[in-house]
Amino acid sequence: MENLLLLGFLGAVLALVFAGIQRSRVMSFSEGNDKMVKIASAIREGANAYLKHQYTTVAKVFVIVFIILLAIAFGSGGSMLSQFTPFAFLTGGIWSMLAGLIGMKIATNSNARTAWAASESLNKGLRVAFSSGSVMGFTVVGLGMLDITLWFCILHFIAGIDDPVNLGNIMVMNGMGASFMALFARVGGGIYTKAADVGADLVGKVEAGIPEDDPRNPATIADNVGDNVGDVAGMGADLYESYVGSILATFSLGACAGYGWQGMALPVMLAVCGIICSLIGTFFVKTKEDATQKSLLTSLRTGTYLSAILSAIVAAPLTYLILGNWGVYVAILCGLIGGCAIGYFTEYYTSDNYKPTQKLAATSETGAATVIIGGISLGLMSTIASILIVAVAILVSYFAAGGSVTIIDDAGQFTDTFNRGLYGIGIAGVGMLSTLGITLATDAYGPVADNAGGIAEMAGLPEEVRDRTDALDSLGNTTAATGKGFAIGSASLTALALLVSYVNIVQERTTETLNFTLTSPTVLVGLFIGAMLTFVFSAFTMSAVQTAAQSIVIEVRRQFREIAGIMEYKADPDYAACVGLCTKGALKEMVAPALLAIIVPIATGLILGPTGVVGLLGGVSVTGFAMAVFMSNAGGAWDNAKKYIERGNHGGKGSDCHKAAVVGDTVGDPFKDTSGPSLNILIKLCSTVSIVFSGLILAFNLIGMM
Repeated sequence: MENLLLLGFLGAVLALVFAGIQRSRVMSFSEGNDKMVKIASAIREGANAYLKHQYTTVAKVFVIVFIILLAIAFGSGGSMLSQFTPFAFLTGGIWSMLAGLIGMKIATNSNARTAWAASESLNKGLRVAFSSGSVMGFTVVGLGMLDITLWFCILHFIAGIDDPVNLGNIMVMNGMGASFMALFARVGGGIYTKAADVGADLVGKVEAGIPEDDPRNPATIADNVGDNVGDVAGMGADLYESYVGSILATFSLGACAGYGWQGMALPVMLAVCGIICSLIGTFFVKTKEDATQKSLLTSLRTGTYLSAILSAIVAAPLTYLILGNWGVYVAILCGLIGGCAIGYFTEYYTSDNYKPTQKLAATSETGAATVIIGGISLGLMSTIASILIVAVAILVSYFAAGGSVTIIDDAGQFTDTFNRGLYGIGIAGVGMLSTLGITLATDAYGPVADNAGGIAEMAGLPEEVRDRTDALDSLGNTTAATGKGFAIGSASLTALALLVSYVNIVQERTTETLNFTLTSPTVLVGLFIGAMLTFVFSAFTMSAVQTAAQSIVIEVRRQFREIAGIMEYKADPDYAACVGLCTKGALKEMVAPALLAIIVPIATGLILGPTGVVGLLGGVSVTGFAMAVFMSNAGGAWDNAKKYIERGNHGGKGSDCHKAAVVGDTVGDPFKDTSGPSLNILIKLCSTVSIVFSGLILAFNLIGMM
């Protein structure tokens, strides 16, 4: 049965070959006129320069952590940490980095091509942008399957590990490198993109009264660069980590549930089938000229929903043949349906086709303050749907997969029925992410469409082209919001699976009976620390955007004041100065919040012991999930409320309502693109760090020494 896992190579090849075909298709389109080529080249150059500096900085941190892991693994003879883990840490980080890099490369080569295609028709512009997103989506799932399958072969066929439980526990530790890279990429990219965006909006649109992406704005190129390094490279690394993490966590749970190799084979086979179904779904994404926002959204939803339906159909015989358990199939359905439901409700709260965002736009008639109050209220209210969907998915998956109310046996160990219920929760997370290829394609499409609109404006293309790119951009805001909601929802299931994996691994390493109940004072203190970590992390990332954005605001004001002729198109702004400031600010500010996710769990464990870590993981998972949904949805609604006004509602562009909405959108930028999406990585990185260092925490902790 373990040979079924080798089919992961088939999924990887299919995904990567399709990504290569889509890349060739995109590159066959024209970049447009000379001015468009020049603008696209500047964006590409800025994005490449930033990622080069970012990867150089992160590489230094990786080397330090690798040496520490190596010392623990070989210094303890493998008793505290598997000797394979330090090397898996490196490979996970490299694959995660590569996923983001490839996505960014194709995005920066697609933006001008999308704008030029939009000059011919709306459908052609949509297809070019979506094909670009498909390269990102299928590269992520392809590299993810390749990484998982390669490490399984190394551990099982080369190292000779035949015990599924032991192999599962080692494999779950392999996700730390991907999580580590994802957090740096998401935080650093998020700081860059929102510093440029906030600076460009505050001085350009609010103070100078010039349009968005106006070539006179010195921060325009930096803003477009930021879309690629944050919303593409950062997002690619983020969702690569989610995809791999959910499968690895389910490996461990399947082994502990007594399913053996079958429990490991099912998530891999489910992911392979999801790749095939996603590939089919991409061919159904198309639209007609003069399409409304609703019909554009329907065209993308057709592809994603069709992929989910096909996956649900294929998963039935797959589950029965591998496990012979229909309850596990119900858990998979919970993940698929839950993912679609989270996407729908995120769309409801953030798209200007629905009342919440339309009502938010109407608050602009009384000023910026009411826009901000309304957006915060909308974001807080939106948490109801996502949390209830995940709660229902957890309960149904747990009991359908064979979970029992009795979770501890007479020996103080988890019962088999409890572990089988937890496997159901883990496989629901895999089910939710099984169609990530097309879901991520719709998400990665957004930044390309946004860049296309900027290039159309800066190159002076006809108004009808800008109208088409604006329509595609507005659609991208909604798909980006639903993509973030999807990622956050799946992160909550994965985090729960990782938390249980941590408990299982700790219990196997000790003969003591540990008290993981809420009545334990160390668990309670850990809960408070976990909740605090969510807020402190959010504060760090928000403050980082504020600091970096202030430098951009000052620079843009300086150029408007000192470079004569900018406003009359007689002199060119110094775009490179803003790009340099964003790069410097993002690299400087990303380190502190990223290190929090590593230092706090280890420090908590060394003081409070393993039970305190369980409390921390519970606290950060619950508060991080709710905070991430709130921030992402509030930011998405603010952005689309602004665009709703720009289409002629409530006075249109340049009106007082529009200026108020721009302020709301500016506040929402770090909410939806920096702090919010980074939180889902935080909760999973805390879990994987805790698992990797569990042996060290058991051996050395202050509570245990008392």
